[in-house]
Amino acid sequence: MSKTVEILGEQAGYYLSHVCRTIDKKSLYLPGPDTVDRIWAESDRSVRTLGSLQWILSNGRLGGTGYVSILPVDQGIEHSAGASFAPNPAYFDPENIVRLAVEGGCNAVASTFGVLGAVARKYAHKIPFIVKINHNELLSYPNTYDQVLFGTVRDAWNMGAAAVGATIYFGSPESRRQLVEIARAFDLAHELGMATILWCYLRNEGFRKEGADYHASADLTGQADHLGVTIKADIVKQKLPSNNGGFRAVGFGKTSDKVYTELTSDHPIDLCRYQVANGYMGRVGLINSGGESRGASDLQEAVTTAVINKRAGGMGLISGRKAFQRPMKDGIALLHAIQDVYLDDEVTIA
Repeated sequence: MSKTVEILGEQAGYYLSHVCRTIDKKSLYLPGPDTVDRIWAESDRSVRTLGSLQWILSNGRLGGTGYVSILPVDQGIEHSAGASFAPNPAYFDPENIVRLAVEGGCNAVASTFGVLGAVARKYAHKIPFIVKINHNELLSYPNTYDQVLFGTVRDAWNMGAAAVGATIYFGSPESRRQLVEIARAFDLAHELGMATILWCYLRNEGFRKEGADYHASADLTGQADHLGVTIKADIVKQKLPSNNGGFRAVGFGKTSDKVYTELTSDHPIDLCRYQVANGYMGRVGLINSGGESRGASDLQEAVTTAVINKRAGGMGLISGRKAFQRPMKDGIALLHAIQDVYLDDEVTIA
């Protein structure tokens, strides 16, 4: 019995035996050792951007597989430093964040200008840096759903970053400004030879209807991903789908019956595959977020998310709080368990 099967427990059959009958896996551009040559080399990305993508894909325990495991720690701004680091105050120190990524075998570490800048000369050549260039800070009162720039793309380049990351709150009143702002930032990042990663999140109270929350519905998140790849994100980050039918429930936009009858089902892997399809059938890699830390269930939740992502055709997992809100050795073990899913040949594409 593999470690993945053991962690999944009673749910192993549900996730590992599922056969996707919606979007055929033969239609997808799947991650592999030749991802850059097979998928990206024919694009308009510069030679240096291709090199940055290859650097990320070649690093860590998953290096050479086409899959990625990324440690993201921007929660000090996005969720407040107290809420994020009180469970483990060691991570107020930026060096421990980068150490966790290095010792945890991650492909890259994603964090703020301040965190990565504080230790750049020591670590920027040892692990690919992904500088998160915009944030929603929670000290403004009342708080709004807005992401603002905290620095420049050139600052990230001068730091030696392999990539820049950014968030757009699709659906929010400020989303169109963010869309223009980040499209320009990504264009400059590519010009300078860095890769681009977009957090394609939804934010609008109107996406809650009759007690149901559609911020993670497959149809709405899929469209957010499609907007993200349109502005040339090389990788998109998205929450794992928790339901479907957001367009219909909210009563806006345009959709098709086939989205719900042929292209998806109620199985989590099929819902995630719809997200993959919206990233140009996997040409742009989908990484799903690991979500908040819940304590004892974190390991099983993280491994389950990784299995769903991999079997759907995704590119990997980006997990932060589940790893850094616990002692470093336990955080490393959790990251390794996630990576083991992508190294396990028995976890196949559905």
